[in-house]
Amino acid sequence: MHHHGYLWSGPKERFDNEALRRPPHPEPPPAPVSDEDVKAEQLLKRYREVVAEFPTSDLPPIETAYWLIKPRSLVRGTWDEAKEAAAWIGERLAEYAPRFASERDRDTTSLAQLVNSTAERLKSGTDVSLGFYLERPSYLSLAVVTCSPNRSMPELACPVR
Repeated sequence: MHHHGYLWSGPKERFDNEALRRPPHPEPPPAPVSDEDVKAEQLLKRYREVVAEFPTSDLPPIETAYWLIKPRSLVRGTWDEAKEAAAWIGERLAEYAPRFASERDRDTTSLAQLVNSTAERLKSGTDVSLGFYLERPSYLSLAVVTCSPNRSMPELACPVR
């Protein structure tokens, strides 16, 4: 078992585009029945867009394990030990904490506890996904995905090894 780290930071408005953060439904919507069926045509067009963009988008997936199908270039680090992956999370939290929108989120004691609980969850094979509002209107997403195999989606291939 090993762990891959992912980081995304950007406009909250882009993060809120949930259609690009969800995998497309396995079956497309029905084709339009006529040239005037504008709504069905728009739905089919949007479906095709999501099919093309979801696997390549740098946006954090709603289900953490789906990071594994994203481009390999998005992997920010790979660790064999849960402690090492949690330390990476801790370093990123320290780096971004001055920009956290909430004073409460900047509390160093809470952040240290979060890093410790992250290590425990990763050690048990659970993925970790954290999110923080930054100075408006930005958002920070940190994730560490357990791999080989992933507990929640063992069918997903490892992007690195």
